[in-house]
Amino acid sequence: MGWKLFLRDYVSFIVFQLLLVGFIMVLYALDGFRNVNTAIYSFCISLVLLASFLLIRYLMRQRYLLKITQLPTTMEDVLQKNAKTPEAIQTEKYMHELYRLYQHELHSLYASQKRHDQFMNQWVHQMKTPISVIELLLQDDRPLDKKNVQEEIDRLRRGLDMVLVNARLENFEDDMQVEQVPLKAIVTATVNENKRLFITKRVFPEIHVEDDLVVASDSKWLRFILGQFITNAVKYTFEANKKIVISAIQKDDYVQLAICDEGIGIPASDLSRVTKAFFTGENGRKTGESTGMGLYLAKEICEKLGHELTITSEVGQGTIVTVTFTN
Repeated sequence: MGWKLFLRDYVSFIVFQLLLVGFIMVLYALDGFRNVNTAIYSFCISLVLLASFLLIRYLMRQRYLLKITQLPTTMEDVLQKNAKTPEAIQTEKYMHELYRLYQHELHSLYASQKRHDQFMNQWVHQMKTPISVIELLLQDDRPLDKKNVQEEIDRLRRGLDMVLVNARLENFEDDMQVEQVPLKAIVTATVNENKRLFITKRVFPEIHVEDDLVVASDSKWLRFILGQFITNAVKYTFEANKKIVISAIQKDDYVQLAICDEGIGIPASDLSRVTKAFFTGENGRKTGESTGMGLYLAKEICEKLGHELTITSEVGQGTIVTVTFTN
């Protein structure tokens, strides 16, 4: 099959050479064939040179032609190096780079799928807990405790929000609308959404944000990441009558929003890893409710929105989460 491909590739060249030899013969004919031997010699030499060129060219490309005419059995077949001509060598370089890009995209796809599957498995497992609690409450002969039911429903709602955000993160740009957002209104709305959590944990929020302070962000996504920071702050504040202070400062070219709690803090060994997917750390194991995805999603969203996220903490003193908005 290789020689057939070679002939198809060089058929125009062969036709051109034959026409050139024919043209030379025409010149000899117009000259009256005064030296027939010279004409025959020129004709034979031209054909020999053409055949020699094609033979050498074919031998140089034989292995390369054989490779590309056979159907590959694995993707690694493209990494074979059989080329000897400049064009074929460049083609192989192109194919190798294409293979590298393919492998990179494939690994990214596998990693994304693995992350999604792992998240869904953990999420489904954790959602069983509030459902089981509600079932137990319904089976109890005593009057239904609406407060406990509402707490479990809130846990389900937060879990559903988490899984929806995880699903939308792949096409984040299609669902993003950056505009001038009133920061205090967003903070206040997020705190109000979690007021039952504050009441249950007996933790009190304090908001110190100017009314006229605005930042360039997406209001929906900003509420989600603030919700993650606030719920984490409340969740890991085990003592009652503690405060969570949400404050903002404005500089010439940026605005910083800080969520400061008085919780148990994050161990130094975990601090650099809390924004990695599925990392729960020591604190997550204490509560048994962490998926390890909240801060990861918040970090990803901050990067896509162009906000800088920093987390500082001291064990026993609390944690400060800071979001920096550039003007």
